[in-house]
Amino acid sequence: MTGPRRASARLHRRYPRLTLRVDVVIEARGASVAATATTLGAGGLFVATTAPLELHAPLVVRFRLPGDDTELRFHAHVAWSRAPATGSVGIGIAFDDAGARSDLAARLERWAELREESRSGASGV
Repeated sequence: MTGPRRASARLHRRYPRLTLRVDVVIEARGASVAATATTLGAGGLFVATTAPLELHAPLVVRFRLPGDDTELRFHAHVAWSRAPATGSVGIGIAFDDAGARSDLAARLERWAELREESRSGASGV
């Protein structure tokens, strides 16, 4: 997805996304795949992976936010995929449980606040 369509998708997202690197484990069809998420929001995440996961495939995704020991676990599905020809190979994963999305939104907001506080303190502001 590139150009105006990509910009349009960003404008129509239900949840804001953070750019960060998080190790994730994706469980699908009885197998586990380790990968790295590069964006994360309460609605889902983008995972850089070449694992052959089908569109709409049901998944369980596990990860920890940076600096937090709590493992988060979500039922999810493959929302879209990006082929190698586009330059950034991976899949968009959407979280299925509204309650879990709400909990993650609060966690991400708190995490972003703590990150901003630590940056402000480090710069002497």
